[in-house]
Amino acid sequence: MDFYPSKKLGFGLMRLPQTNPNDPASVDVEQVKQMVDAFLERGFTYFDTAWMYNGFASESVVKEALTSRHPRESFTLATKLHNEFFNSLEERDEVFNAQLEKTGATYFDYYLLHGIEESSLPHYEKFDCFDWIVQKKERGLVRHAGFSFHDSAELLDKILTEHPQMEFVQLQINYLDWESEWIQSRACYEVATKHNKPVIVMEPIKGGTLANVPADAEKILTDLDPNLSEASWAIRFVASLPNVMCVLSGMSNLEQMQDNLSYMEDFVPLTDAEKDACFEVAAIINKQIAVACTGCHYCTDGCPMNICIPEYFSLYNEDMRDDLEHKGWTINFTNYDKLAEEFGKASDCVGCGQCEDMCPQHLPITHLIESVAAHFER
Repeated sequence: MDFYPSKKLGFGLMRLPQTNPNDPASVDVEQVKQMVDAFLERGFTYFDTAWMYNGFASESVVKEALTSRHPRESFTLATKLHNEFFNSLEERDEVFNAQLEKTGATYFDYYLLHGIEESSLPHYEKFDCFDWIVQKKERGLVRHAGFSFHDSAELLDKILTEHPQMEFVQLQINYLDWESEWIQSRACYEVATKHNKPVIVMEPIKGGTLANVPADAEKILTDLDPNLSEASWAIRFVASLPNVMCVLSGMSNLEQMQDNLSYMEDFVPLTDAEKDACFEVAAIINKQIAVACTGCHYCTDGCPMNICIPEYFSLYNEDMRDDLEHKGWTINFTNYDKLAEEFGKASDCVGCGQCEDMCPQHLPITHLIESVAAHFER
């Protein structure tokens, strides 16, 4: 396999279909098998997983649905080392060896240091992780070394300057975050391009936000082409960037898979007018969104009160649209109560802050969850 995937769409194995919507580890493996087969049959090859995805089940599903069923040379596989799961030189290797076993991959085409930001960078440097990946590469256990990143363009420039052995970088890029002061999609993309490092895009649909846009924003897109899904514009926006080698889509069912394949098999970049339309949509959404959560669930694994934070934020965002907080009861009050029967309420938050330490979006979760509690438990 060459460094660049054969096609620009990658299968992100973080939001896999579930048999129990309240248990991320309850993956519908049979449906994933159908999705994997459809993906490969249409000429796509890039699969992306990580140690903690889907309640730590994603890498095992890779073995069941992909590596045990298809020739190793027919696909490329990426996984990652997260700073929260090792505290010694030996533990780096323990995680890596467990990943080889869980995935059944024998080697990884792409291996990443996971979610680097200012707070986690010292941990990776303390345990010499940048050179450690290169050593894995020299032994044939890794084909290409890189990292995913959630911080400022300035820090990204520093890392790429100090660690030129990194071959690529994975960035959160979408048209909603393109000019975001915090996410800095455009600025980070430009830094990677300056250093001649190809970019893999994560969160192109912003955790589903750009697949379900407000009605007035939807009209802008349907006027351009009523046959294309809302998600297609978001994925094609980032795939149109010249230095993007792959766009990861966290497809949660076969229907989403088929939609993505339909327009990415013979990919056509956006025109300038279509890009401008995307920015119009972004302006509308940014006026309405209350909590910029992408639903990655990094925040929930260690929550001592078992609060389903992303689900509560999703309900809250729906109610905050169009000033609904002043319109009384909505169905989301019932949805909130149903979730609270199985999970902790928003008001159960003890303010420990572990969720904020894990959040790739750097959200002030403990403050925001107070707003959720005030809204739904009033």
